[in-house]
Amino acid sequence: MPAIVTDQFRILNASNFVAGVSSSTNSYYISLGLPNPQGASVGFGRADNWNTATPNPKDSFANIAHIGDTTQFGKRVTEANVRRLVRRIDWTKGVRYDMYRHDYTDENKATNTGATRLYSANYYVMNSNFNVYICIENGSSGINTTGNASEDEPTFTDLEPSKAGESQDGYVWKYLFTVNPSDIIKFDSTDFIALPNNWSTSTDAQIQAVRENGDSDINNNQIKTVYIADQGNNYQTTGGEFDILGDGTGGKVVVEVSGNKITNCTISNGGKGYTYGIVDLSSINTNAIINSTPAKLIPIIPPSKGHGFDLYKELGADRVLVYARFDDATKDFPVDAQFAQVSLVKNPTSFGTTSIYTGSTFSGLKAIKLSTIAGTPAVGQVLSQTVGTGQTAFGYVCSYDADVNVIKYIQDRSLYFGNKNDQTDVANVKNLSRKFEFVSTTSQVSFTGGGNAGNATAGSGSVETTFSSGITTDTNNNNVALGVSFTSGLASPEINKGSGDLLYVDNRAKITRDLRQKEDIKIILEF
Repeated sequence: MPAIVTDQFRILNASNFVAGVSSSTNSYYISLGLPNPQGASVGFGRADNWNTATPNPKDSFANIAHIGDTTQFGKRVTEANVRRLVRRIDWTKGVRYDMYRHDYTDENKATNTGATRLYSANYYVMNSNFNVYICIENGSSGINTTGNASEDEPTFTDLEPSKAGESQDGYVWKYLFTVNPSDIIKFDSTDFIALPNNWSTSTDAQIQAVRENGDSDINNNQIKTVYIADQGNNYQTTGGEFDILGDGTGGKVVVEVSGNKITNCTISNGGKGYTYGIVDLSSINTNAIINSTPAKLIPIIPPSKGHGFDLYKELGADRVLVYARFDDATKDFPVDAQFAQVSLVKNPTSFGTTSIYTGSTFSGLKAIKLSTIAGTPAVGQVLSQTVGTGQTAFGYVCSYDADVNVIKYIQDRSLYFGNKNDQTDVANVKNLSRKFEFVSTTSQVSFTGGGNAGNATAGSGSVETTFSSGITTDTNNNNVALGVSFTSGLASPEINKGSGDLLYVDNRAKITRDLRQKEDIKIILEF
């Protein structure tokens, strides 16, 4: 049976996502992981040419769990850092734009873009001042189906539709909103426009004015234009004011007749409640009907109650941008970290509990505090410690803080596949494939070169078994942030490994952080 998922379903899903982020019962995080994406020995899920030919993410339970293995740190997404998006269409002199119409289909395509749906048509623009407008009229009609080139940039912020200049290009624009300057910096791009949050409830004076002006329950101004698809003939009158019939009320249009043809229509009362309409020309159409030359006038029906009332439905907001900035404000984001994977996760749980984690940031890393150390650990080196007869704990170095001798690490499953990237049998599988935790003993913790460590050299150190501290410690008369709490020289991550729902994954060439560097992460979700 023929069926479709409608555009409104997509818009609803986008709105539901934004509402979910805004809800105090949920915690969404952008997380960064996979510090060692390439090299012959890095194992599961990697590729030797990852940085030059980054593979597409794979959606399977195995790969989702592996992402949990390699998650390093995350930052919570708040309502302030999420925005609905629409395609960016800049106003450009000399370009023909589509007019807003409620009836674009396969049988009635937008004449300039060929779009078969409203949201694929170029029916709105953003000007050079970041004002956004709907195109109400573009000079088109049944005898000029493509309309005219736009010559005058709209710049006004009046509530009612208006011409933009004196060129007589036939364009009428309806002002909607101005992109907030802070949103321009944080959310906008060459491809998308960020829409204001909470359009229906916003108390911003400009937004409220546009929204209420577009509400036909407040003003009888729903319909803004009538499209003359066919001028007809034999209308032996100069015109007059006529009712718009349909399922709404109050709509009226002034019709001009010249040379027995209908040449112009101007809305005198937009009415309210219309989902369809037809102009009542019964008082002047007798001759046109008898001679089989009737006009075809199409009242253009705005979404919801009127233009500007429901911004998201009017512009087709089925995309959402999620933003986070990573910097060195806390030790959850070590300055020497590397990552090659960006994820979006919903409701991870606090370590050792089933409670949803709610902190502003999290560390997904385990950590060891060393008392003495020979050599300098480097990101990508392999950590090891003998924890019993024939039993060795393994990890990958993700960060090293020389001020406090703290190594942060992950325990990736590739370490337990005998340096292979799958479950191929290996010698001594009994010990090599069993995962062991690092322990607080005098047994040395070794770090060896390889992986992404570059010029790193092998070394080792002793666990500072007496070190128990919160997320800060004092050293050399300085208070140093650790990011995690220590007990007997060891620290657990702040979240349970792989917990929460993984909603998005982006593989990319390895990025190495720097003391002077900030990472702005923007994830665009299309529903």
